[in-house]
Amino acid sequence: MKKIIIYTDGGSEGNPGRGAIAFLFCNEEGKTIKEFCKEIEGKITNNEAEYLAVILALKKFKQIFGKKLAKNTEIEIRSDSELLVNQMKGKYKILEEKLKPLFLDLWNLKIDFKNVEFKLIPREKNQRADELVKKVFSQKNLFF
Repeated sequence: MKKIIIYTDGGSEGNPGRGAIAFLFCNEEGKTIKEFCKEIEGKITNNEAEYLAVILALKKFKQIFGKKLAKNTEIEIRSDSELLVNQMKGKYKILEEKLKPLFLDLWNLKIDFKNVEFKLIPREKNQRADELVKKVFSQKNLFF
């Protein structure tokens, strides 16, 4: 594995409200290797959900494929969250207090990989991750 593309999405019903995240691991040719979706406990914002999607995706990658493979793998995070991508690239300041610890978690997780690049994509190129988030919301299992 040289490069993995991870599509991520997060959402909140009510903003803040019930949250859900989703992510897909794809190879360089765009073929899906694995996909995940999950409800997030408690009330969160859309921006928090977007960060949690990436954090959990990187943690899940290490859990499935191991730390050694992670160290030798380039990761391209593809997200339709302008805020997340531009904050991770250092173009936007982190003004929301709740995002600061999430930013730090994500920043520190990047060290476990050969390289992590963030790419902003249009929403229509992130359809599967969006569908998975909507699938979680359609289940209506409330945690709070």
